[in-house]
Amino acid sequence: MNSLAEHLKTNEEDRDQSWDETFFKLFSESNLQIMTEDPQPGPDGWPYLLTEIIDEPVGAEKKIDSAQRVLRWLSDKGIGLVVNPRRLPYPDYVFSYGMIWSFRESGYFIKFNQLQLEKELVIDANAPIHSGPPSKEYLPDYVRSVLRDFLRDQNIFEAKIIMVSTDAKHYDLCFSLESLGSPPEAEHDGILEAIAWFLPPHYAVAVVSEKGLPGFESL
Repeated sequence: MNSLAEHLKTNEEDRDQSWDETFFKLFSESNLQIMTEDPQPGPDGWPYLLTEIIDEPVGAEKKIDSAQRVLRWLSDKGIGLVVNPRRLPYPDYVFSYGMIWSFRESGYFIKFNQLQLEKELVIDANAPIHSGPPSKEYLPDYVRSVLRDFLRDQNIFEAKIIMVSTDAKHYDLCFSLESLGSPPEAEHDGILEAIAWFLPPHYAVAVVSEKGLPGFESL
């Protein structure tokens, strides 16, 4: 297997799923140089810790730590990670917060075999619905805390959630429409896009009404 430095020489257009999987393994075993002590807002508005991958420490004044320790710290803070931001035109990699805590819980940044095609959750009142609260493994307490803090910043103080499936195989993490303040449908995609940054890429998330769907619990 190539070193991480060699692996990162791959051209952008040649970085496919196989490249990602190798990168994730090499990256998780690497050392990182912390470029800024405080997280910085990315172009998407989310907070990111800026780091560079190094083979050897460069100067005692630089903060060096293992990727594993950095990822663990970020998972408690609700912060994403940028790798080699000075690379042009794009950084080598950008990890959302959801990818980071997914690695902490499962050892996978992305579960490629569980990625679902984007589709709208349609609940038929005449069809059987399977629902219940998310497990601690699916949504750990520290992740709930990060999500609550984010929603409170949006003046949402009592968000409610439930897991819903129409086939008992594929579940959506559903947020109560009413608990979010009953925003108009035109705003739902933006809300879901924001929440998705905090969740692993293979999670499906939706906004649904509590009407006729009992069992919601506080986030």
